Amino acid sequence: MAVWIQAQQLQGDALHQMQSLYGQHFPIEVRHYLSQWIEGQLWDAIDLENPQEEMKAKRLLESLIQELQKKAEHQVGEDGFLLKIKLGHYASQLKSTYDRCPLELVRCIKHILYTEQRLVREATNSSSPVGSLMDSMSQKYHQINQGFEELRVLTQDTENDLRKLQHNQEYFIIQYQESLRIQAQLSSLATLPPADRQLREPSLLSKRATVESWLTREANTLQKYRLGLAEKHQKTLALLRKQQTVILDDELIQWKRRQQLAGNGGPPEGGLDILQSWCEKLAETIWQNRQQIRRAEHLRQQLPIPGPIEELLTELNSTITDIISTLVTSTFIIEKQPPQVLKTQTKFAATVRLLVGGKLNVHMNPPQVKATIISEQQAKALLKNENTRNESSGEILNNNCVMEYHQTTGTLSAHFRNMSLKRIRRSDRRGAESVTEEKFTILFESQFSVGGNELVFQVKTLSLPVVVIVHGSQDNNATATVLWDNAFAEPGRVPFIVPDKVLWPQLCEALNMKYKAEVQSNRGLSEENLVFLAQKAFSSSCVNPEDYRNMTMTWSQFNRESLPGRNFTFWQWFDGVMELTKKHLKPHWNDGAILGFVNKQQAQDMLMSKPNGTFLLRFSDSEIGGITIAWVAENPNKAERMVWNLMPYTTKDFSIRSLADRISDLNHLLFLYPDRPKDEVFSKYYTPPLSKAVDGYVKPQIKQVVPDGDPMLDADGDFDLDDTMDVARHVEELLRRPMEGQWSGQQS
Repeated sequence: MAVWIQAQQLQGDALHQMQSLYGQHFPIEVRHYLSQWIEGQLWDAIDLENPQEEMKAKRLLESLIQELQKKAEHQVGEDGFLLKIKLGHYASQLKSTYDRCPLELVRCIKHILYTEQRLVREATNSSSPVGSLMDSMSQKYHQINQGFEELRVLTQDTENDLRKLQHNQEYFIIQYQESLRIQAQLSSLATLPPADRQLREPSLLSKRATVESWLTREANTLQKYRLGLAEKHQKTLALLRKQQTVILDDELIQWKRRQQLAGNGGPPEGGLDILQSWCEKLAETIWQNRQQIRRAEHLRQQLPIPGPIEELLTELNSTITDIISTLVTSTFIIEKQPPQVLKTQTKFAATVRLLVGGKLNVHMNPPQVKATIISEQQAKALLKNENTRNESSGEILNNNCVMEYHQTTGTLSAHFRNMSLKRIRRSDRRGAESVTEEKFTILFESQFSVGGNELVFQVKTLSLPVVVIVHGSQDNNATATVLWDNAFAEPGRVPFIVPDKVLWPQLCEALNMKYKAEVQSNRGLSEENLVFLAQKAFSSSCVNPEDYRNMTMTWSQFNRESLPGRNFTFWQWFDGVMELTKKHLKPHWNDGAILGFVNKQQAQDMLMSKPNGTFLLRFSDSEIGGITIAWVAENPNKAERMVWNLMPYTTKDFSIRSLADRISDLNHLLFLYPDRPKDEVFSKYYTPPLSKAVDGYVKPQIKQVVPDGDPMLDADGDFDLDDTMDVARHVEELLRRPMEGQWSGQQS
């Protein structure tokens, strides 16, 4: 994570210390607008005590001023105009301040960065996961930037060698022309009288011998220069491949993995700005080296000298083309994924982006991107380079889009805003697989030309797997397929293979991530909650979390096979809990008022040691998306206390009356477990009392009651709300009906 992002989150004294680092000598606005560039330079590589390092410092000052001027030029609009003037002023100010002493600029920025890092480290505590993560990321960024510095030095070195070679070759050609002129003069002597010929010939022969000797020696030198240059290019390309592997196979793949987990509710994958800057640096360095290799090839053609150089240059050309091809095809990515549960006839969006588009001037001939939906089998064939004959598995409307270049951000992207899946063609399903387990993907493809049509690339990228549904009732099971795929897919897998079984702790991590995201809560699933879920998933009574550590859960157990004695799966039950909590119980879950993941027996054991009127809220075992109230009270038929359970509430019930109001209605509920007075917990959520009658009309009011006596109890002491709420529901239905003529007549 960039230090500047962390520094802006400092508070109190640390924030004041950070702000005091800036002033006329280095304005804070420069730090803000050039934060990425500043943190990307190798300030530590410059020895402040060595005057010979001044040239390096001078280059950094010039680059800083160029970056500021570039940032100023890109400002638009009314606010942008003022910022443009301000940044331009800062560029002039820094130039006049440090032009004669550029090492002082390096000293200043090193001090600023060191102090910011120290303040951030102290604030986050370097022993914490956040601090250690930041340290590892800073180290990783430093290594990448070091790699770019090494590439810059190598590329500059080969550029200097190439110019030297060109200069020497031009001088060689001049001398070669001189040898031809001498040879022509010798040939013309045959037309002269013998006396004149004898007078001039020795001098010309001597000259020719000298020139030819020099040419022979210089031809060997040129050949050595060419071989030396080719070897340096081999070294540069090897480092380029290594740097590209780190950025594309590590950093970009990690970003894609974060994007996949974000589909399950994980933290956002983060912006692409740093990745794009790295990819653009790669593109720039690759292109510079490609041009150098082409110039070396041109010099060889100008002056062919027998030797291995021709083969070496062919190999270098092939390697550099392969490197740039990998870069272009790998950086054509999906910035915003289409929805992974995709309903037919419903509008959806997606964004694709080419991270090197601006640097390679692809936008000069804006490419068009096409989107098609393909099956899992078609995706497999595509990645094997098998001919799929442009097959698709459905029809997407508005599936063509031109890539646009945004100059202020330097991004080249295509925004599909109004796509719609008109129809889908399904394949034959395997065994017990349902339609909600069938995976498709959106294929985005385009064609880019680079370097004035020198190179043309066919590019393709696949979206994360999507499950196509035609009705909202399929959403629950489709989400299960997507959750399992996002959580457990391996990088570089064959589409769309996922393990059939996973360790229970892995599944717990995925469920907790999804639950927090859906409920939009920082309160996730506790260890006790996860033990409850394990007991439900494995039909176990073990209470020790360690007992489940090495247990595995299969996809069938997760969302194919019903739980024992139920007509729903583990996932369907869990998803119902999430939906109910998200729609109606979020504030109470966040307050810690809902224990939720407690079974009937556990509730009984917990409540029996508490005073009468103590109650708790737990999710229903028997009904999807239900929550029940359990409380301890006297049994009127026996001289003993017992735990009573209301029949579960569902979304339908809470659309009539909220949970807080229902708890307020029930006077025999006194203390929320373990011992909090109920009004202290729920009163802020009670509906305010109805206002006085207006125009003589009194508004009807619904109130929940639980009747005394036992006719409403089942054998386990459960109140049947379907009976107790009949009157309330009838009133609610009447209130919701459209007013008919006779009603208005009676009211008047």
